[in-house]
Amino acid sequence: MRNCLLIPGLAILLGGCVNLAPDYAQPIAPVPATWQGTTGTEGTMEEAADAIDWRSFFMDARLREVIALTLANNRDLRVAALNIEKARAQYRIQEASRYPALGVVAGGSVTRTPADQSSGNAAVIARNQSVQLGFSSYELDFFGRLKNLSAAALASYQFNVETQRSVQISLVAEVAGAWLTLAADNERLQLAANTLKSQQISFELSQRSHAIGSTSGLDLSTAQASVELAQVDLGTFTSQVQQDVNALNLLAGIAVPAYLLPDRIPGASAPLLAAPAGLSSALLLKRPDVLAAEQTLIAANADVGAARAAFFPSITLTAQGGTASSSLSGLFKAGSGAWSFLPSISVPIFNAGRNRAGLDAAKITKDIDIANYEKTIQVAFREVADALAQRATLDQRLGAQQRLVDASAKSYRLSEARYRSGIDSYLNSLVAERSWYGAQQNLISLRLVEQNNRINLYKAMGGGWSSS
Repeated sequence: MRNCLLIPGLAILLGGCVNLAPDYAQPIAPVPATWQGTTGTEGTMEEAADAIDWRSFFMDARLREVIALTLANNRDLRVAALNIEKARAQYRIQEASRYPALGVVAGGSVTRTPADQSSGNAAVIARNQSVQLGFSSYELDFFGRLKNLSAAALASYQFNVETQRSVQISLVAEVAGAWLTLAADNERLQLAANTLKSQQISFELSQRSHAIGSTSGLDLSTAQASVELAQVDLGTFTSQVQQDVNALNLLAGIAVPAYLLPDRIPGASAPLLAAPAGLSSALLLKRPDVLAAEQTLIAANADVGAARAAFFPSITLTAQGGTASSSLSGLFKAGSGAWSFLPSISVPIFNAGRNRAGLDAAKITKDIDIANYEKTIQVAFREVADALAQRATLDQRLGAQQRLVDASAKSYRLSEARYRSGIDSYLNSLVAERSWYGAQQNLISLRLVEQNNRINLYKAMGGGWSSS
């Protein structure tokens, strides 16, 4: 019995003597060491993005609360968390296969042998009872097949962990973008409402002037057309605002309370991250999507080792030890000990090239994963480069657009005064008002772009994760 119990321990010590997996080496990132062509940006926050919790990054309390609601209720994030639990369970299953599965089996049998088949010319009834402790078909992992399969399962688990982080980072940025889009469309809606009110007043004045003959029918029709155009814009933005709310509710996984919805773009929803010239692209290797792609590569590398092991002999052990007797009362008496030990070896000789095909498939999968890993880094590099390139001119564009709004407003006031004085036609006033209206709309759009750029730069640099 003691000898039988030593067999599992000896088998574990013998397992995993050789690992046939290739030595893993992280591929060289196929991107420049720094972001070229950018002069750098001075920011109000000097910390690395991946070290900044989203609660510290977003400055508007309403936005922070909306993000918290989303992280608690979003279904995509919930699925990502469940995938982690599933991968953890699958890893535990695969890891358990490296060890013997011990079990106790108790049984009994009764056999009757007829007289004509018995050596004593009399019917014989044989009874046997036994209690056995042992394991069955335990594979000695001499060539690391099970070890590599377990390593691949562990990498799959780590992949899901990094994927959840990536999903959260993307979700935080997406929610912030949707919230700001709603704020911008609310501003556009208010601007359209104010413009419609102004156009209605002008149209009423034109009607009275036309009634006394001081305004032509053309000016009256032009004023009416302006009212209808403003009415169309009002309906368009009213619909768009509701669609924005619906999109935000979908992301949040719950109806966002009205008091958390913005009515205009805040002055600064988030700080501007510092991005000095010569910023190293090595920071991309910390991004969770890059780390997830690398875990896929690590799993593929381990699968190559498991595929190589298929070319070598497979040794399995079955062993049992316990007690056996022809009667229940004699099961645990002295001299009733019984044991069995059944080693076996399977040597691959011919399988029509299946093992070679399996190894080829594993190597090709690894090459595919290397390409995917490199592509992930390239995409990440471009995201940061695009955000930095956009940031380089945003302040200049905002300043110019604000000056355009101010100049258009002045032009409209002068044109309106000239029209009221009878110097110019209503058409000149209308053109000036439409120019002012368009400039204000473009300013709202540009302010939205500027706020989104702050968030996109934070996301591209790996910010937005919180473990709590």
